[in-house]
Amino acid sequence: MNVQDGLMEIKRRLESQGARPATLQAVDLILRRAALPAASAAPDTSLLKLTRMLMRTPAANTNTDVFNDLSRLEEELEGFAAAHRERAAAEEARPVPKSRKHYKELRERERREGAGTTKTSS
Repeated sequence: MNVQDGLMEIKRRLESQGARPATLQAVDLILRRAALPAASAAPDTSLLKLTRMLMRTPAANTNTDVFNDLSRLEEELEGFAAAHRERAAAEEARPVPKSRKHYKELRERERREGAGTTKTSS
């Protein structure tokens, strides 16, 4: 996701939360800056990082309502990120079944090792 798409998504989420007009204006200002050709080289980043960057803008620093709207969105995004990390950890911890090839190679190895040791009768 590029920066412009991320800012559009943040704006959509803020609108759905009933954010104040000043907050939406602050996001629009940054969105207009992100549309400039000089900003096209900006690295792709997550919604959470973009929200935190917006929280450090002068508009958020001077207006507590804007800061509060953005912090409410940050909290929501952190919850999504935590849930995603938990799902990824659970998926990672899930045992992976072995293929038929693995068991076939295991039998071949056991057969070769068994054939190498011969019994001698005394």
